[in-house]
Amino acid sequence: MDGWRLGACRGIEQSIHPVAGPLRNAKVFYVPQGFEAIDAGILEALQANVAEAVLVGNEQVRHQAEQLKPDAVIVLNGVHLFAKDYLEQIDAVRRMGIKTAVWFVDDPYVTDDTVRLAPHYDYVFTHERSCVRLYQSLGCAQVHHVPLAAHFGTFRPMPVDRTYDSDICFIGTGFPNRIALFDQLAPYLKRRNVVIAGALWNRMRNYRMIERFLIKEGVPVPESARYYNGAKIVVNLHRTPGQSPENRNAIDWPAESINPRTFDMSACGTLQLTDERSELRELYAVGSELDVYRNAKDLLDKIDYYLSHDEERLRIAARGFRRTRTQHTFDQRIRTMLDILGIG
Repeated sequence: MDGWRLGACRGIEQSIHPVAGPLRNAKVFYVPQGFEAIDAGILEALQANVAEAVLVGNEQVRHQAEQLKPDAVIVLNGVHLFAKDYLEQIDAVRRMGIKTAVWFVDDPYVTDDTVRLAPHYDYVFTHERSCVRLYQSLGCAQVHHVPLAAHFGTFRPMPVDRTYDSDICFIGTGFPNRIALFDQLAPYLKRRNVVIAGALWNRMRNYRMIERFLIKEGVPVPESARYYNGAKIVVNLHRTPGQSPENRNAIDWPAESINPRTFDMSACGTLQLTDERSELRELYAVGSELDVYRNAKDLLDKIDYYLSHDEERLRIAARGFRRTRTQHTFDQRIRTMLDILGIG
């Protein structure tokens, strides 16, 4: 079966003939967040689309801008582990007449921070479409929804060792809604070949039932791609956006958009079962390219169904791979941003 999956994805890959856009005569700074696959995807896309893409640490933005005079500075998130004076640096860059942009990819979970940051930029991009009106309400003139994407250098169909094999895989932190779901699933999962990886799962009531197949420290990003490839079914469950110790969203701003794992899982050519966000059906065909579940019982019914219908499972996964490979790449997202920034 894995041979069919890999062969189908290889055939899809070979049938795709992407058309390279014109190289834009511009110099763009990129300030990374430390999100491995996202940072790599953005930087590679910039390198393919502009004459000069420069990776700059957040503590060096002003100095490097003074020296190298870029056409634009694009910052990812600007929330975690950034220098205390980086907003002063961004303000200084704007005064130089250089376009500044931020792409928020943790919305709406850290709006306590992003509402403070957004007004410092000329352009605000957010992966969460509900947050467009939030930043507009702050007086930000240029606010745009740009979804995330898959980095195919990290997440792609690949052969993996049998140690990565599973019937069901879930990788992510044990947020309260995930704990609640997996407590209901645990009596079923204990009879299956399962991989769960991430922190905070010891908060489960039925923790003992899943402890033997739990990778407690989580896994590095490249390893998660291998586990996705080894799984027959990968489960996705978005975190809840409301007020909780894990979130910084005191205004309780809602969430409509899908998480980066939605793209990552489908990029591996594996069947994804996900809870639904209102944006999902605009980006994927539900039932044809991935499938959704409403609650624990529905999820168990669909796991049972797809584990006993191999061909259907594999064909849905292959169509999800095709959609991701053709429509959800960082190259496409960055071209959209550059167009909006007027860099051509």
